[in-house]
Amino acid sequence: MDDEALMSILEDAGLSPYQAEAYVALLDLGTASATDIADACDVPDPRIYDVLRDLESKGYIETFQQDSLTARAHDPDEVLEDLRSRSSRYLDAAEDIEDRWNQPEITDHEVSIVKRFETVENRARDLVESADDQIQLGVDTERFYALKPALESAFERGVNIKLSICTEPGGEVPDAADIEGTCTEARHRDIPSPFLVLVDRRWTCFAPHHRSVNEYGILVNDRTHTYLFHWFFLTCLWEIWETVYTVRTAETPTTYVDLRHVVRDLEPLLNEDATIEVTVVGYETDTNDPVERTGTVVDVDYTGSSIGRQEPVPLAQLAGRISLTLEADGETYEIGGWGAVLEEIEATEITVSDVRYG
Repeated sequence: MDDEALMSILEDAGLSPYQAEAYVALLDLGTASATDIADACDVPDPRIYDVLRDLESKGYIETFQQDSLTARAHDPDEVLEDLRSRSSRYLDAAEDIEDRWNQPEITDHEVSIVKRFETVENRARDLVESADDQIQLGVDTERFYALKPALESAFERGVNIKLSICTEPGGEVPDAADIEGTCTEARHRDIPSPFLVLVDRRWTCFAPHHRSVNEYGILVNDRTHTYLFHWFFLTCLWEIWETVYTVRTAETPTTYVDLRHVVRDLEPLLNEDATIEVTVVGYETDTNDPVERTGTVVDVDYTGSSIGRQEPVPLAQLAGRISLTLEADGETYEIGGWGAVLEEIEATEITVSDVRYG
């Protein structure tokens, strides 16, 4: 340990800077006059006498007259015992603080503003690792690789994951081999984007892109606020961008987590008199109890719907109320999407198991 570090510790133990300097100098000198001690450190000559008397009163040194005031360090046992006692108390205090401190739960707040991007990324990773149903995320290539292990684990658990990789124009995009096993579908947006992760229709982790002059983040635990970010994801990060990877095939079953995409894909089939069998997983809107129904889609309804449409409806036209009618076990059920209140079931997952004609 160098002199500066030792003096800093002695100051923590209660010595003044001059006292610490004089004591360290005296340890090196052994026995020395006050003048020699002052010359060996930065204590001014007029102050050295008071400094030595203070050190003597604290038990660090002893002074005596030998032509002039002379000092030598005491046997350090007492000093060492004091330092060790302080060290032990610091350790005890550190352990007590650690025992008493609980990481603040984001569940205590609907919206939190944080100052560091690392806080947002770490929270996003934790949420991805614990996701149950669905994840939507818009990230750059670097952040994709940082979150890749958590995404692989979530995908392996059966979580539906939509990944938008946002780069500079001409920027590097992970190849299909790297994306495989991390998501249900991936698209590429060649415009830099904020960092955005949405989990289970409730959680949002947001931070501006790296060119922003301000570094901050938003953490949300609220379905309504997250729904707004969901529309930002759909319209800005997803809908118009090229698909670079998908696990979907032309064959059924096909699983959806957004009712709007279900309606858009199934409406032309219904208009061709197809029989469409689906399984709906979600919650009963009046009790919030989990529910699963398997049956046949008999109708879709949305603001401005038109009979006979043969092409998928534009996403913007699906921004209002939208529902699907399901016949199952002799009963008819109205199925709504995210935030449904008028329908009987809020769907979190819809799987198309069969499409037949005639």
